[in-house]
Order: sequence, then structure tokens, then C-alpha cells
Amino acid sequence: MGGLLNELLLEDKVMIHFDFMNGFFDINKSVVVTWGVMAVLTLFLLWLTSGMKVHNISTKQLVAETIVDGLRGITGGMLGEEGIAYRDYMAVVLVFIGASNLVGLFGLTPATMDLNVTVALALMSIVLVEGAGIHHKGVRGWLKSFTAPLWLITPINILEIAIKPLSLCMRLFGNIIGATVIMELLKMAVPIIVPAAFSIYFDIFDGLIQAYVFVFLSSLYIKEAIE
Repeated sequence: MGGLLNELLLEDKVMIHFDFMNGFFDINKSVVVTWGVMAVLTLFLLWLTSGMKVHNISTKQLVAETIVDGLRGITGGMLGEEGIAYRDYMAVVLVFIGASNLVGLFGLTPATMDLNVTVALALMSIVLVEGAGIHHKGVRGWLKSFTAPLWLITPINILEIAIKPLSLCMRLFGNIIGATVIMELLKMAVPIIVPAAFSIYFDIFDGLIQAYVFVFLSSLYIKEAIE
């Protein structure tokens, strides 16, 4: 198992190599997969939202509106009334991470197995969290919030700025790579039918659950920041 884990973590992550400046401009697999996911989602959304009308809407438009309302309902419920302005961004993050985790069904390595990707997502979330706090409380109120409820725990509150993104990125990265390791072990130990059955859970259910957990925690942090 240790050898398998090392193989997954230490594999060559470069997909496109440029023989220039010692590979400074090499493009990793996770970047290509991320671009692919964004391209597919963009094309799908362009098709789904084309020809929209106010009256006598088509079935395609009804599906698009249902998806948007559903995503807004999920993220809006997490954020509450005060954080409703951030629901669309969180919905985009939910769809992106969910789609990125599902690429394993097509034999691709999820981009979220690259720590660089999960770190970037976590940093984006924490910047939004602190930005939301400054926007709603002002700079003075935001700084004052670090002394709540007692000034004695100010160092802990400041430390949370680093702990929150670390928790977000490691939870997502750890769960995705853990699921991948389990699937690889199953493929090595049992016939193909069993791994295929477990793939329904690890590649679909668990991947979507991890996307939901990431967005839920980010929304919770935003809610705390603007209260």
C-alpha cells in the first residue's frame, strides 16, 4: 500500500513538456484536466442557455432554470440571508469540484488529486471569506472581530486564517486520494466487477459529497465572517 501511495503521489505530473528553461513552462496533467472540465462545462452551459425566452419556454430552458434554482437553493441555504450575495460563486465552485471529481469515471486523474489545485481552491475561499468580513463589517469591525469574544484568544483567531484554508485543502485532497488508493487496491485484489460496483460510490457519490463538504465549510466560514 505504501508503494501504491508513493506511486500516486510521486508520479510524473507533467502532461505537456516544453524543452525550455529546464521545463519552467511545463503544463501538469491537473491543469489540462481543469481546462478540459471548464471547457466541457462552458460548452454545455452555452448549449443549455441558448435561445432562452420569457414566454413559451422550451424543455431545455426549463431544465436550465431548474438546475440554477436548485444550486442557488443549496448554496443559499448554507449562506443564509446575509450571505445570499455569494451563493452564485459557491454554486460555481460546487459544480466545478463535483465535475472535477467525476472525471475518474472516464479514466482520467481528478485535478483535485493535485495538492496545488486544492490549495488554490482553499486560498480562493479564504480570500472570499475575509473579503466578505471586511465588506460587511468594515476594516475596523473586521480587525475588532479577532478579539471576540475575549481579547485573550486573539492569537487563536488570527491563526484560524491559516488553519481554515489548510483544513479545506487537506480534507478535499486527502479524501480524493484516499478513494483513489482504495479503488487501485480493489483492482489489484478482486475481479473487475467488484471495482466497477465500488466506483459508483467512490467516483460518483464520494466525489459529489466532497464537493458539497468543501462548499458547505466555505459557506459556513463566510456566514461566521459576516455575522
